[in-house]
Amino acid sequence: MTLTNPTNRFQTLTAGFLALAMAATVGTALGFQYIGGYLPCKLCLEQRVPYYIGVPVMILALISSALKAPAVITRCLLLIGGLLMLWGLGLGVYHSGVEWGWWEGPTDCGALPPSNSSESLLDQLNAVIPPSCNVAAGRFLGLSFAGWNVIASAVLAVVAMRGALKR
Repeated sequence: MTLTNPTNRFQTLTAGFLALAMAATVGTALGFQYIGGYLPCKLCLEQRVPYYIGVPVMILALISSALKAPAVITRCLLLIGGLLMLWGLGLGVYHSGVEWGWWEGPTDCGALPPSNSSESLLDQLNAVIPPSCNVAAGRFLGLSFAGWNVIASAVLAVVAMRGALKR
């Protein structure tokens, strides 16, 4: 496939990079969960949503650009990807602040749901309790998973916005 229009080529490369980077980021989180045994809290799971939506959107942007659809379509899809990463950035900042004790997190994070059944207290205690949102599962180079998500989301948002707005 040869692309003669440099803007189209830039958008194709940007969309491809973003699709791979978003998939790698959420894949890493899933790897830490299923291979590393780190249980995600409620806020951790919420931070994955922009990636779950963003990967298919970036694949659509890649297809749009590769098929030489009108540039406005690819630009809009890249803009959506940038906005999704800004949403992810906000979620990461919020969760990081909860972990550092700068503000309160959700009250239902890490708590057992109230039981309306006849289960015994022992059965409830044997259930898997999700971790609390205010305790980082681990810190790597001084940052928690939420902190690293802030960095990843910020970088990906900048790349997506540049791809959407570059002339």
